[in-house]
Amino acid sequence: MTTTLRLRILLLGCIAGLALLGGATSPSQAQAIIVMVNGEPITEFDIEQRTKLDFLSTHKQSSRQEVINELIDEKVKIKEAKKFGVDPTSSDIEQSYAAMSQRMRVTPDQLTKSLESQGIRPETLKARIKADMVWGSLVRGRYKESLQVGEKDVAAAAKEQGDAQQTDAFEYKMQPIVLIVPRGSSPAAIETRQKEAEALRARVQSCEEANSYFKTMQNAAIRDVVVKTSADLPEALRKMLDDTPAGHLTPPEITKQGIEMVALCGRKPTTIDSPKKREIRDKMYVQKYEAKSKWYLQEIRKSAMIEYR
Repeated sequence: MTTTLRLRILLLGCIAGLALLGGATSPSQAQAIIVMVNGEPITEFDIEQRTKLDFLSTHKQSSRQEVINELIDEKVKIKEAKKFGVDPTSSDIEQSYAAMSQRMRVTPDQLTKSLESQGIRPETLKARIKADMVWGSLVRGRYKESLQVGEKDVAAAAKEQGDAQQTDAFEYKMQPIVLIVPRGSSPAAIETRQKEAEALRARVQSCEEANSYFKTMQNAAIRDVVVKTSADLPEALRKMLDDTPAGHLTPPEITKQGIEMVALCGRKPTTIDSPKKREIRDKMYVQKYEAKSKWYLQEIRKSAMIEYR
């Protein structure tokens, strides 16, 4: 075997290895149109990108047909939304992308780099974000009335679950208070301020007294009255307020601002909402939304022009 022939065989082997590493997809194959949806193409590249994104999101390998169906659904949703004037701008998409990165506790640039390290273009995620945005707005906008959950239905569901007693709720009138502690203060200074808060807590017997004390005190502030129901507050704060007599202050807590307390100006039963009722209502709404969304998508897919190549 000649040297030239050996080199040619070696080169062919290297090319074959690179093709396998790259998924054996040439640029022309990547741009090959697999499906046309209402005149818009879905390419091999689109399918590959979405397959990677789905795996990154769910850690499960979707079948090729599942990915194609997902892309078809998105094309159909976006076209239907445009018929009703639901068409977010690129700025809207970028804001949602930034909001997603914030929830993940990274910057948009960090999210982009993370996607690219997995071989995923950020536009692939943005396309899915756009479809989710328009579809949610469209379904909620068109079927707002039928998606509403009645109070009788919520009460009946609570009773059926044996949770009727947990639907009691209260309305709280509160005034947040803060004893300001400068950043970088020593532990001793913080402890002194905390003892001061405890002394004031023992002294204050009404919101009038709280306003009298804290509006004239240096390095302290009392905010305006806010009204919240049980469903608006986290469980830990609800319990703290329920354990605090009206007119008194909640136990002091150390925060970034300093030593914070809440003056409880009033607490009374309310029929507006409760944590359990809100949980039941939200769950029932999601069930209604998902059923309506599924039906609507099936209807518009029937009239869509879907052509496999």
